[in-house]
Amino acid sequence: MTDNESLEARVAALEATVEQQAARITELEADHDSERQAREAAETRVDELEMTVERQNALLDALRKRMKISRGMIGELQSRELEKGAHLRWDHVKPTLDDDLLELHEDTVERISKDDGKYIRLPAESDPLDSDGIVALAHGDLLPIQQLAQLDEETLQSVTDARPDRLAAQVWQARHGPSGDLWKTGCNGVREYLDAGKLATWIRIQEGDVSPDYATKLARRTIDSLLDLSKHRLYDELRSRRADGLQYKERRVVLPADAEIPGETRAGSESVEPKESTPATTGVAGD
Repeated sequence: MTDNESLEARVAALEATVEQQAARITELEADHDSERQAREAAETRVDELEMTVERQNALLDALRKRMKISRGMIGELQSRELEKGAHLRWDHVKPTLDDDLLELHEDTVERISKDDGKYIRLPAESDPLDSDGIVALAHGDLLPIQQLAQLDEETLQSVTDARPDRLAAQVWQARHGPSGDLWKTGCNGVREYLDAGKLATWIRIQEGDVSPDYATKLARRTIDSLLDLSKHRLYDELRSRRADGLQYKERRVVLPADAEIPGETRAGSESVEPKESTPATTGVAGD
């Protein structure tokens, strides 16, 4: 074999080797792309699972809060029934005793047996609940607006989807809270009243992220929620108002003096505490 033939054979061998390596590189690149796609799919799936877990944790937290509220309601109902002399099944009362949901202990109640099981009752002539003859209102006896107003801000966020409903609960809380002069004391058949303009200003302060126009819209929707959640114990009216030399109509929410508000005594009785003196209003709607 001549030198040229040897060289050509060597070149041919190298070319074959290069082709084999190129084919291998192509195969490895395809495997790499497949692994990359599989990794990206796995990462996407992990992200989806993490989001699902976060949603489930949020749902569990909301359910725990609702369960806590429900157990408190059950405790209130059981307390009232015991005060009335009811016989409650021991198995139904025992968990609430363990959790201190009822303000009594095993040694302050009387356990009795009947044909269909064991029951619990308050001993005759005694008052372990220390209620002094006053029966507290159960959660279910309250108006929806009162039920929401009893919740703290975190729980209120979890049980209320609509922003106006949450604001309505906070506005109701403000009747007896440190929120300045949001509610005014009325006269001539009006216990308290609230003006839409004052409410819009209050919402801007409370929320902090709303424009004046949107605060006005929120105030209007919050008033609608107040009327609905109070089962229309409140009512609204249009009042004439003058400002900056202009006259316009403004919506006003009114709590009548004779409104039946569970747990609140009507105006005129000793348990109603008057608010600070403010300009009075009548219950007559403006033009």
